[in-house]
Amino acid sequence: MLCVALVLTSLIWSAAPTAGSARDGRRQQLTVLPPRGWNSYDSFSWIIDEAAFLDNARIMANRLLPHGYQYAVIDFLWYRRIAAGSGVGAYGFDSMDQWGRPYPDPRRFPSGRGGGGFRPIADKVHAMGLKFGIHLMNGISTQAVNANTPILDARTGKAYVENGRQWRTRDIGLTHRTCAWMPKGFMSVNTYLGAGRAFLRSLYRQYADWGVDFVKLDCIFGTDYSPKEIVTLHSILKELERPVVLSISPGTAVTPALAENITQHVDMYRVTGDDWDSWKDVRPHFDVARSFAAANKIGAPGLRGRSWPDLDMLPFGWLTDAGANQGPHRTTSLTFDEQTTQMVLWSMAKSPLMYEGDLRHLDDRTFNLITHPTLLKINHHTRNNMEFGYIHSERASKPDEQSGRSKSGYPMDVTNNGGTVLGLGTCSDRSASGWYSISKDHICRSYGIQNGNASFCISKAKLLPTS
Repeated sequence: MLCVALVLTSLIWSAAPTAGSARDGRRQQLTVLPPRGWNSYDSFSWIIDEAAFLDNARIMANRLLPHGYQYAVIDFLWYRRIAAGSGVGAYGFDSMDQWGRPYPDPRRFPSGRGGGGFRPIADKVHAMGLKFGIHLMNGISTQAVNANTPILDARTGKAYVENGRQWRTRDIGLTHRTCAWMPKGFMSVNTYLGAGRAFLRSLYRQYADWGVDFVKLDCIFGTDYSPKEIVTLHSILKELERPVVLSISPGTAVTPALAENITQHVDMYRVTGDDWDSWKDVRPHFDVARSFAAANKIGAPGLRGRSWPDLDMLPFGWLTDAGANQGPHRTTSLTFDEQTTQMVLWSMAKSPLMYEGDLRHLDDRTFNLITHPTLLKINHHTRNNMEFGYIHSERASKPDEQSGRSKSGYPMDVTNNGGTVLGLGTCSDRSASGWYSISKDHICRSYGIQNGNASFCISKAKLLPTS
């Protein structure tokens, strides 16, 4: 039951820090709590357009914003033209400006024609009360490097010049450090060079000018781990007058040790591979969540407040397929029990909650799950969350009159005689009564049996036999 989930995650219910507790004012308060929002990837792959995005944003503002879902994010390849031969691994279909920077595909995002970029869309999103986000690939595109464009010096508004010469994109692209899952498309930038830092500065200043509030940055963590670039981006984002939340991805092959030196430079960071609507994708998240909780990484100091290990997005509702040139056309393959389990785990792990389904087809059952008030409170307002990995039962001939604890217990099987042992509920439910804690690492519920009293217990460590 959700009441049990609450007990498991935090033995002491505690309020989140107040806005006034920030040391550096508004810019440091954006990620005091795990962010929530909607992302286009699992429902639209890379082909979302302006009309579909704004349709989803309007529904999000009306239905999800009251529950804390505030970031509306356009996922990857928003600059790529939809045409014969185009796709995730294609080359030569990207829109970019004279400085080698990606620009929204004018056919899919017509309001950006004439130099406005995403500003018109961001203004509409902000008018709805939402915040606007975009996905980026780390570094620079191969197309921009091959075009060998000049680099904009954002501080002067002119081409970047250093040591008496004008620098170009071929000077800064690291052709030996391409994105692991898109090697023909993108590569890292040499941030040891002033020209490399100037290129990145011009990128993020442009995004801030467009009204971007959230950046999901791919190919910089896990397999593509690039700490120097992460630290450089941290410094560039701190320069901006507009605060931008930084989320890094993908999270393949991530351990708490790998995250040790970067959590303070970001706001959220993926710690798993892509999570699609398959139980085999969801299952490994239990181990990952446990390891990051044990390492005290949940809510560690971050770029704009705190940093949050990100278990990836919620693939519920109406979806597409990974890398498809097709929009939403099918329902999630997860059963509702599997969706519920995933939502409970994400909430207990205090992961950012980013819904992925096409909101134009949001059904009531899915809506009620992703806005469940108890789960959302667990996600935002619990501390010291941990896993209790051992389940056992104790039996005694006489119950402890004060607490119901077994005085001299021994292991026994718990039999479910047609009733619910654990189910979905809240702490106010009658079925939630009877739970008590022996210690912070050992929690039980007493119940009567024919010849005495028994306790159903959960604990962090395996208990030793009692005499």
